[in-house]
Amino acid sequence: MISIEEHGPDILEEYARTPIRFQVNEYFEIVLKDQGLEGMELVLREVDPPYIKDYDVFEPIISWREQFDLSNWVFLLAKIDGENVGAAAVAYDTKDVNMLQGRDDITVLWDIRVAPSYRGKGVGSALFKHAAEWSRDRNCKFMKVETQNINVPACRFYAKQGCHLGAIDMYAYPDFQAEACLMWYLPFYSR
Repeated sequence: MISIEEHGPDILEEYARTPIRFQVNEYFEIVLKDQGLEGMELVLREVDPPYIKDYDVFEPIISWREQFDLSNWVFLLAKIDGENVGAAAVAYDTKDVNMLQGRDDITVLWDIRVAPSYRGKGVGSALFKHAAEWSRDRNCKFMKVETQNINVPACRFYAKQGCHLGAIDMYAYPDFQAEACLMWYLPFYSR
């Protein structure tokens, strides 16, 4: 049975023990139709050769303390029989988090990770559901989630959780020009 614990930023070292690396075997190519005037299409392409992407190499979790005021964030640990098997961080009402747009009625699922041996076993879904409930409890209108076109499993996961792809930024990552930002939204209200 998966249990989810809520914590403050004092558990970042424990949180960081769950890896976030994954193998990139495929990606979504963003194909513009008439320079984008007639829309765009996501086309699944294979990566040859596959490679490992490890987000912790580029932004170690411990650096969050220096970058942000974490006092309004929640850090979730997923446990099975007392063992950490996953983690998630939700940002809320934090001045320096651009994705929050200066608003106090949205949250950002800043990070979600599942231990490799527990992927596909409901841990990510349990963390996501808890993050969404935590956001609803703060009367938020929606929860945002950022991922990249090279993280096809994450894109499929967010769609399965009820998120909508709301924005694509092909130029978001100057240091990773082959990657595009895909912004997902989980609304908590009816349109």
